[in-house]
This record gives sequence, C-alpha cells and structure tokens, in this order.
Amino acid sequence: MTVHSRNLNIDELRALDHAHHMHPFTDHKSLQAEGGSRIITHSDRIYLWDSAGNKMLDAMSGLWCVNVGYGRKSIAQAAYDQMLELPYYNTFFKTAHVPAIELAAKVASLLPERFNKVFFVGSGSEANDTIYRLVRHYFNVKGMPSKKAFIARQNAYHGSTVVSASLGGMAGMHGQGDLPLPGIHHVMQPYWYDLGGELSPEEFGLKAAQAVEDKILELGAENVAAFIGEPIQGAGGVIIPPSTYWPEINRICKKYGVLLIADEVICGFGRTGEWFGLDTFGIEADIVPMAKGLSSGYLPIGAVAISDEIADYLYEYGGEFYHGYTYSGHPAACAVALENIRILEEEKLVERVQKLAPYFNEKLKTLADHPIVGEVRSVGLIGAVELTRDKATRSRFDKPGRVGLICRDHCFQNNLIMRSCYDTMVAAPPFVITEAEIDEMVRLARLAFDLTYADVSKEMA
Repeated sequence: MTVHSRNLNIDELRALDHAHHMHPFTDHKSLQAEGGSRIITHSDRIYLWDSAGNKMLDAMSGLWCVNVGYGRKSIAQAAYDQMLELPYYNTFFKTAHVPAIELAAKVASLLPERFNKVFFVGSGSEANDTIYRLVRHYFNVKGMPSKKAFIARQNAYHGSTVVSASLGGMAGMHGQGDLPLPGIHHVMQPYWYDLGGELSPEEFGLKAAQAVEDKILELGAENVAAFIGEPIQGAGGVIIPPSTYWPEINRICKKYGVLLIADEVICGFGRTGEWFGLDTFGIEADIVPMAKGLSSGYLPIGAVAISDEIADYLYEYGGEFYHGYTYSGHPAACAVALENIRILEEEKLVERVQKLAPYFNEKLKTLADHPIVGEVRSVGLIGAVELTRDKATRSRFDKPGRVGLICRDHCFQNNLIMRSCYDTMVAAPPFVITEAEIDEMVRLARLAFDLTYADVSKEMA
C-alpha cells in the first residue's frame, strides 16, 4: 500500500516509525503490539485521511488548534512568501522585523485595553515557562522577593516542560519527573460532576474558589505571586467552572495582591464564542499565555500578553529580561498567525462559533439519554460527555481512564476522532464545521458509545 500522492510503502513507514520516532504521550510497547502507528496522509476542512484511505471526521481540531480548518492555501502562501523574503531572524539584541511587530499589535488589539505588550514563544509550554520567569522577576524588581509561590489546580494542564508540567496538576506527569517544583501548590479543580457531591453547581463554584483563598492564607499573601487557571480545563476533561467560580477568583486575587493568569492556550482565538475565554467568563487577568489557535496549528507559535501595569513597571525599572528563545517571533510563524487571524476576522468565524454553539450543545445533549452517559456540557465549540457506571450517583468505572480508552478506540474504528480525558470524551471541532457535520459527529459518537456499552455493560450498576 502507498501513501496518497507519494510512492511510500506503509509497512516500511511503520517500521521506520517504530525504529526511530519517539512519540509524545505514547506507550511504545503497546503501540507496537497493536500494529504500529496510524499514519495520516492528508486533510481538508474538518477531515483527515489515513494511509488505509479512511476519511475521518476530526472532532478535536488536531490538538484543539486547527480552528480555521485544514487546507487553507492562503496560510501556506503567507508562509511561502515570508520564507522567500525573510525566512528567519531573531528578535534579540534590539532587533525586530515586520511580521513580529504587526502580530504583536494585532494580538494586543483583540485583548482588553489593559494588554499592550506581547512576548512571543514557540508553544503553550514555553508561554507558561515564560510567565513563571516573568512573574518572579517582576516581584523581585518591586522589592517583594518573598512573593514566589504559584497556586494552580489539580488536573490542570499547562504544558510539558519542567515548569509548565509543575504548574499543571497531572499526577502522572508529576510522578515521572519528580514534580512539581518547590513553590508550586495545587488546589481543587472546579469540577462539579466529580467533586460537587450534594452541592448545587453554584454552591460548589464558591467552594472551589474558596480553596484558592484558603491556600493563599495558608502560605501567606506576602509569599504568593500568582494563581494560574485555564478558563475551561481542556485536557482535564473540558471542565467548565460553575458561574460563581471566576467572579470569586477575581475578587480573591485582587484582595490579596495575587496576579491572575488566564491560560488561553486552548480557549483563545474563538473557541468559546468570544476571542478569549476571559471575555466569556469575565476573568480579570493580569497575564495571558496563548498558543494553538494563534496560528490554527499551521506553524508553531505562542505568546504571552502582559498587562500595562506589569509591563510598564518592568520597562521602567526591570532592566534586561534574561529570557527568550531562538524562535521567539519567528517571521514565518508570525506571518502565518497574521493570516490566520485575518481569516478568523474576515470570515467571521468567532461569530460563527457563537451561532453554532446552541446547535452543537443541543445535539451533544441528545447523547444524555445513553445508558453510559452521565453528563453532557459545552461552551462555544468545546464539549464533554462523561462516561459513568451509574447515572444517579455519578460513580466511575474501576481503573479511571480504562473505559474512556475503549470508547476512543471505537471512535477511531468508526472514523471519528474524539479524545478521552480519563473517562470523559471531549470534542472541539474546527470552526468551519456545518450543522450537518455536527449531526454526523454525534451519530458516530453514539455508535462508539453503543459499542463501549456492549463491552462494559456487565459492570454497570
């Protein structure tokens, strides 16, 4: 068998992949036992094709990122044109170039007025490494060197580097890297379905926010630099906080002089139906890391937006910030991001998310009657379906994540790409998806749930 448009043998490719390619987040022993990697060959809009010729509906936008859909020729052209003109130059040492300047101004224009400074990086992980360095530097310059502690949430995801994995709350990642780093503390997540018990969602939202205040008081406000949270916890299972949560977090951070960092790596650039999740939830952030939707994944790029209060102080008193990356503000990546934002604006794709959101939610909710489904929730074009052993008690299956992986495999086998986050199935399709394609996505999801139920029905309460 050969790959689409190229004379490459698939068996040879799988052998080469196993011999030389170390994948992220992969058990390679299991992968080889299952016959090797699925090899993706080409794409268009919301669809991917593999080497066997299967056409798959990508309900995950790659890794939450291909917001404008696959196959955008104008984005490829923007990269090509920029690579001919200036393929690379750094932004160190008092140097800039046109794409980085224009993109910084454009990103600032999309954020609330208090954000006018943007620092470029290569990924969301690098963005969160940057905020760690930046915040500590800021408080040192202000003569408050004891303000070093960060508060984050259990089950949060902020990246895979040492710092960003420490800020995240994934126990498995911590266990493999002797993490988190000292000075990074985790509190309960605002996950009503798993943790709310008999409380209403609104009551639980206040309880989850109170955990942040309790941790500040435990550590001493004079020692706490920042609180970081995703507007919606993506890899944690699309955890949408109750309506009471973010307003209370705003109040707590202001009361104790703690910086509020809104991690927009997934939510940013339209996923929630607003340009940023902080717009959707009214988050009064001081620093905003972002990536993914900035370029719709076409080239690697991320950024950190810094409020005027912080940036102006550092510009005046901070001296040289000894931090940066070879590819900070890479000209081709910036050109791609600018074209991506142009598409989002000219095609009104953020407004399209707003218009599609009720239909997306309504169709996902039709899955709530399934015997294995405990809850369905969504905001904009990001949603989750909880798999449960007992609807009434919201109880889980044994060995968390096992049933989610069974369901994910059934999705793949039926040409639907959904992600399992433990035993939560999540979806975040490209913004160009149509109502008919949402119908197809839900039909395929139900089929996968039926097959999963057949596998585990004997375990049901």
